[in-house]
Amino acid sequence: MKNLNKISILLILLLGLTFTSCETTDLDLINDPNQITVDNGNLDRYMVAIQVDFARFADAMGTNGARLTRIEQMGAVNYVTAFEPVQTNFEWRLAYVNMFSDMKNATALAESTGERGNHIAVMEILKAYTLLTLVDYFGPVPNSEATNLTDFPAPTVDAGNLVYESALTMLDSAISRLGLLGNLGLTNDFYYNNDFDKWKKLANTLKMQAFLNQRLYNPSAVGAFNSIASNPNNFISSTADDFQFEYDALINDQIDARAPGYQSDYTAGGVTSYRSDWLMNKMLKDNDPRRRYYFFRQNECTPGALGINGEECGTDPERLFCSTQPRPVHYPGSMVFCSVDNGYWGRDHGFGGGIPPDTFKRTARGVYPVAGNFDDNRFSSVGIGQGGGGAGITPIYLASWSHLMLAEMALNGGSGDAGSFLRDAMSISIGKVMSFGSKDPDADLSTYAPSDATVSDYINDKIGTFNSVSPEERMNILGQQHFVAHYGNGTNSYNFYRRTGYPNTLQFTVDPNPGKFVRSFFYPADEANTNQNIAQKANVDLQVFWDTNPPSAQTGGFPSSN
Repeated sequence: MKNLNKISILLILLLGLTFTSCETTDLDLINDPNQITVDNGNLDRYMVAIQVDFARFADAMGTNGARLTRIEQMGAVNYVTAFEPVQTNFEWRLAYVNMFSDMKNATALAESTGERGNHIAVMEILKAYTLLTLVDYFGPVPNSEATNLTDFPAPTVDAGNLVYESALTMLDSAISRLGLLGNLGLTNDFYYNNDFDKWKKLANTLKMQAFLNQRLYNPSAVGAFNSIASNPNNFISSTADDFQFEYDALINDQIDARAPGYQSDYTAGGVTSYRSDWLMNKMLKDNDPRRRYYFFRQNECTPGALGINGEECGTDPERLFCSTQPRPVHYPGSMVFCSVDNGYWGRDHGFGGGIPPDTFKRTARGVYPVAGNFDDNRFSSVGIGQGGGGAGITPIYLASWSHLMLAEMALNGGSGDAGSFLRDAMSISIGKVMSFGSKDPDADLSTYAPSDATVSDYINDKIGTFNSVSPEERMNILGQQHFVAHYGNGTNSYNFYRRTGYPNTLQFTVDPNPGKFVRSFFYPADEANTNQNIAQKANVDLQVFWDTNPPSAQTGGFPSSN
């Protein structure tokens, strides 16, 4: 797939030829005059719109999960206000108003024209991922009555386990359709360029993830997982099979095709978001080889911490108010608070203070995954066009994540050696991340890129510790590596955290009483306020069907690091 081809398609979308309307909250918009319809659309345009909306959905949902797991910073003092019902309207519309309605019409077109089994299969896989993710975040969601406005103007929700079953059926159907003789390829396949063996691996990998999520709920899930995992050719096991959406550096008056994280961090006014203090501190203390690729520092001395030469950085109450404040009494002495050494400037979990004049001090996203700057100690201000110009990715399912799944299952009733799986996961993750260094033409990789020996020592040290500690500490190490490897998409980490309760070493919220941890999200306001058949949840502690762990408490409880 050529970037130029992708950008030309995106330009068509942004000019309004194929975007669907977001002005209504109905789950079926087949009669919306602004929407593609069977009368005024065609299959190619549907497939483009579906694939692009899917990438936007995966990116937005992944950000939600990342904020809860400290991969990204959560900027509200408690869990209820951090994830109010209005905040997921966008994701819900992408799924139901855009993708599912488009898929219904596109499937009708594909079936009527023949030789389009691959098109149908791709839609089945994307819909299955979307449904699984909706259940993972919201619990029961509309499925059987969705996109049927005539019969079900106010669709009811289906139980989460039934939606999972429906999604797994879709994946099996897709596997049976893909690559059959006589079926045409997609005109624009933004993910695998019509390599349908890779689409099959993705479908199997999503099945593995669904079985892993259900391992506490369904006794047969472990066996179902192992039956796929027994052959590495069945699933995404190498970076060549990575499922990701690629962006471009193109920006003009009509289009901005850059990675969303790049758009927010590389502006004329500086960085508009904050990185997670927990993640930056963890990777700094571990000397993680991915650190300079994930984060770009504009500043070499963060108030309240030590600078790059070990000097005291002093305080700055105007730009970093907490640098003058005492450590919260519920924070252990070993827990990072407010300031990270060596110029990393972020915010703590649950810090919801005002916005000071620090946009040219904050740490920006780096060259991975958004194609920003590689951090080679240049300590310069961010700006438009720097680094890789935003030609990065949204990671949706990567090979390293598959090996993390294998490691978790090996520790919980599966087969194989967890340490070996973790080693593979770390090696694959680090290799992929480091390959992004070349995207920044100004990067001094010869001086600052980790050497092969540094990477090897890091992995050997972690695996050596992993193989020698208690089961609890093994889960902590696995959880920490899980979260680091999922930088760019926190959905699987959010699931891991609710599934296992690990790592229990995460930074607490700044407020000692943040409320119950989000075991599932409120239903989006647009849907709950207009659909009389969907009752809004009283709180965010309702557990999804596969989460059979103890309930959350106001403080403490499960998971413990809250």
